[in-house]
Amino acid sequence: MRKSFVACVIVLVQAFVVLPQKPINHGGKIETRYDGVGFETVMRLRKMKVNCGGFKDNFTKDTCVSIDVVLHCPGTQVSHVGSVTLQVIFDAKNWNQSHAPNQRELTVVADAETLKLGKMRLLPKSDTPMQETTTETLEATLSYNVFKKIAQSQSLELQVGPSLVALKEKNLAALKDLDSRVVQ
Repeated sequence: MRKSFVACVIVLVQAFVVLPQKPINHGGKIETRYDGVGFETVMRLRKMKVNCGGFKDNFTKDTCVSIDVVLHCPGTQVSHVGSVTLQVIFDAKNWNQSHAPNQRELTVVADAETLKLGKMRLLPKSDTPMQETTTETLEATLSYNVFKKIAQSQSLELQVGPSLVALKEKNLAALKDLDSRVVQ
């Protein structure tokens, strides 16, 4: 009887022991912190470069696109995501061709499925001293279900107005890593 009890305890302990996962080397920086003002836990993929040049539109070769993704979890938990904020950041040298209000529609193609996600908001520029580049930051709020489709895709393209850019494997790996941090 005692041996079977000990065996059961060992099996239960092994079932609940979580082995540390090997970190994924995607080059992105993911952070988790509690925002006491917003009463939420924020999991964030910091600004990550997607592409420099190579656009399928008329933008210059000196333009770089980055993404910044934030998962907003109400309270101190990380098992329920209330909303997701996606920022698409355009950095360009000598670029005076920002996206006009009628060119801010966000469309995502995830594994050949087209998701029309609506108009992105232009975020105000921060007060920075003279810079060599011009930055335009566009932001959209997504549902977690849409983010999951994006994060679980094998191929992904973002289109903002005429600007179309394909995410690389490292970007997709970073999105999957961010999504994996939500406790299911």
